[in-house]
Amino acid sequence: MRSMDAAERRARVGVRHRLAMSARAEDVREIARSMVVLHATDPATVFLSVAARSRGIEPGHIEKALYEDRSMLRMLAMRRTMFVAPIELVPALQASCADALAHKQRKTYGRFLEQAGVIDGDVSTWLAEVEAETHDALLGLGAATGAQLSKAVPRLRTQVDTAPGKSYSKPTSITTWVLVILGAEGRIVRGRPNGSWSSSQYTWAPVESWIPDGIPALPADTARAELVRAWLRTFGPAPVSDIKWWTGWTLAEVRKALAQLDITEVDLGGETGLVLSDDLEPTPEPEPWVALLPALDPTPMGWQSRDWYLGPHASALFDRNGNVGPTIWHNGRIVGGWAQRSDGEIAWRALEDIGSDAEALIEAEAARLGHWYGKVRPIPRFRTPLERELTA
Repeated sequence: MRSMDAAERRARVGVRHRLAMSARAEDVREIARSMVVLHATDPATVFLSVAARSRGIEPGHIEKALYEDRSMLRMLAMRRTMFVAPIELVPALQASCADALAHKQRKTYGRFLEQAGVIDGDVSTWLAEVEAETHDALLGLGAATGAQLSKAVPRLRTQVDTAPGKSYSKPTSITTWVLVILGAEGRIVRGRPNGSWSSSQYTWAPVESWIPDGIPALPADTARAELVRAWLRTFGPAPVSDIKWWTGWTLAEVRKALAQLDITEVDLGGETGLVLSDDLEPTPEPEPWVALLPALDPTPMGWQSRDWYLGPHASALFDRNGNVGPTIWHNGRIVGGWAQRSDGEIAWRALEDIGSDAEALIEAEAARLGHWYGKVRPIPRFRTPLERELTA
């Protein structure tokens, strides 16, 4: 069995994840494709992930790609997580992840409606009618907030108490439920937010405004294989457990997807990893590099097995739920963390001895990132110990 050690994997991170200076790009879509998808649970992550991998890209260029060129799209996919995806990958994400999520959410919300007893007649039929009305309203409006849609579709204001008798429970309207279902089903998409690029106050638009004929349908098995192929190109070699974790699929679904691909097993230092069979050539080690990656960046969140790049730093840089905070990378390893203070200063700390040359590179990246933020001061959605300490 061929060996692909940690040094090879770290070189691939520098080149394929566009973190080494020589690998950085001038096109937003090119960066998104390089990472398969960009994490978007925290809206600022999308922008800061692109910033870390770019040359000459500014926030306005990312907004243009999202909301004018519409070459990328926000959607719920793997592990019920929000991502920004290149438009050409959307059909595979829809069939492999989002369709099942829409089915699950519709069942969950339908059960709440049945238990509340607020609907006369068949709940499934009633909910489907409200979904259709909401989609039709968006087709007429072009774009709207949830509040605007609830005015246009009165049944969205239906109130449901999901935990009657509990001290913490209170009735809530079904507007968000319906929007989640329609979004997961690929019938509506999140449009431009109200506010800066770090805002999460989104408008909604019909998917037809992004993809005129709607999202093309793919067989789920075909879609899973396409997604795993893209993931291995970016994150391979890696063990099967990493693929299972990243996709959120069952092991049987992962193995079925892998069976459709030409895969080679490799030794990852005592653990079996998988790589595409046409992707076995060594990656030339790039020049020494550093990168300041934001919270929930797709690189540190790409694998479940993290020892080869994280080392002993998890307790400082991850929260208790496994969400990564802002990290400093040096030549394919996490060596510290950083944070933006309220005055805009980028504060950072190395968690190990990295030498003066690396420190100088970090200082230069911190200055570049501080300029890139401008006047925007987003706070990471999931606070981690070192990030809190640096901003105290």
